[in-house]
Amino acid sequence: MKLDYKKTFYVGLAFFIITIFWQTYDSIITKILIDKFGLNQTWSGVVMALDNVLALFMLPLFGAISDKTNHKLGRRTPYVIIGTVVAAFAFIGLSFIDNIQTLKIENSENNIIERYELVRDTEDDVRDNVVFWNLLIVEMKLERDTALLTEEITQKQYDAWENDVYVKMQEVMSGRLTGDVTPLDLSYLDGFYHIYLSNLAWQITAENPLNFIVFVGVLLIALIAMSVFRSPAVSLMPDVTMKPLRSKANAIINLMGAAAGVTSLVLLTVFGLGGRSYVNYTMAFISVGLIMLLVLAFFLWKVKEPKMVEQRELDDKKFGLIEDETEVHDMHELPRDKKISLYLILGSVFLWFMGYNAVMTKVSDYAPKILQLPSFTLPLLVANVTAIIAFIPIGILSTKFGRRKTILAGIILLTLCFGSVFFLTKDTGWVMFIVFGLTGIGWATINVNSYPMVVELAKGSNVGKYTGYYYSFSMAAQILTPILSGYLMDAINPKMLFPYATFFVATAFITMFFTKHGDSKAEKKGVLESFDVDMD
Repeated sequence: MKLDYKKTFYVGLAFFIITIFWQTYDSIITKILIDKFGLNQTWSGVVMALDNVLALFMLPLFGAISDKTNHKLGRRTPYVIIGTVVAAFAFIGLSFIDNIQTLKIENSENNIIERYELVRDTEDDVRDNVVFWNLLIVEMKLERDTALLTEEITQKQYDAWENDVYVKMQEVMSGRLTGDVTPLDLSYLDGFYHIYLSNLAWQITAENPLNFIVFVGVLLIALIAMSVFRSPAVSLMPDVTMKPLRSKANAIINLMGAAAGVTSLVLLTVFGLGGRSYVNYTMAFISVGLIMLLVLAFFLWKVKEPKMVEQRELDDKKFGLIEDETEVHDMHELPRDKKISLYLILGSVFLWFMGYNAVMTKVSDYAPKILQLPSFTLPLLVANVTAIIAFIPIGILSTKFGRRKTILAGIILLTLCFGSVFFLTKDTGWVMFIVFGLTGIGWATINVNSYPMVVELAKGSNVGKYTGYYYSFSMAAQILTPILSGYLMDAINPKMLFPYATFFVATAFITMFFTKHGDSKAEKKGVLESFDVDMD
């Protein structure tokens, strides 16, 4: 009994396609929505939650449909083909819509890009001077007053800007003059000023919303297409792999997903798309779309699903691997103590996804604007690389100390990382690279162990059902958190992102601390199995 690594690699190409799409989507769509279309943090969060809303019902739906499919290419492959082709072309199509909006921004009378570059490119000693900000505030007030008088904006829009931006900037400036505000607090001014720039962009969008409607429409097509084939693609590996070898196979699949995430971030960095706003994202959209199609072509060349399934069935018979379908139960049939542990684990999953996903969704906007980092992709790249490096040591530690204790250590580390970012400024922004390196380790520590704790409580052939519980709670968090975090960033300040994330991750420590079940008995584990994690 030996895993066919080449076959597993070829099957994992489908997961590579999935991951490179989502990493690019999370990295640039938020910035486009906020910078170029002028959505606030709340409404950009609503759009960013669409994929998880779709996934909540489409993943199980198309997973079940593919189970019953009888096609010459197999049960899963037709969905991988259709989903990838539609998503890739829709993603490429977004580049043209983004170009149109970028031209509108460049040709607008509001000089949005000029205003943005004025603040971004100003020397630090000038930016720390109250005179600089006072002049900007006066200029901003004059522009908004004129826009109201000429009826370019409504009184309601003016009042919202005054309350959300002007008054708050004045409060910071007043505190600075009296010595009550430290240089750290001046970073708030950047956030408020960028809200003003988003207001200007929204003014352009509101005058002619057709381009925005088309953008969201094409984006929705891409999201639906991705939801169509995600479950069939993930189900392909168990279909063609004997059960005892699925742990190693899943390790290969997840490492390919990590490689896809790194590939996306490297592309964004090479194209110079990780730092500035109002840039042209054509190369990102087209490159990722073409990579998806090329990888699909290679997948179809190497993966002959019916033959692979037939071989797996022959191997099952050869080794006497007959699944026991009799021991099936629902969570309600668990003993009371195990049921409580399951609820606590799922509650923990919800809480740490509330914190982590908020950061991953918003950091591409936060890092360049608040911390003035040259590229938001570099911290994310560091986090991905350190997570990959940490998988093996974490797997060893989990075996030695147990999943629960290891997760608690990961929660503490992640809480400290997120909590520290709030205190960073433009001068100390470089610390973000260290923090995100540790963030990658903390998240990997949690992610390596959380999914296995859930399915450890499963019995017989209901692992899929318990997997569904896990995804239901993680997706529910990913639907809610972009909206809730965005609302708080709009209502209070953009710097609320990391205190928000810190709170939810820290709260997960409490629920996990009281969990009593879900650890497995200590067992020897090969190096490769240490990579066997659920990488969401």
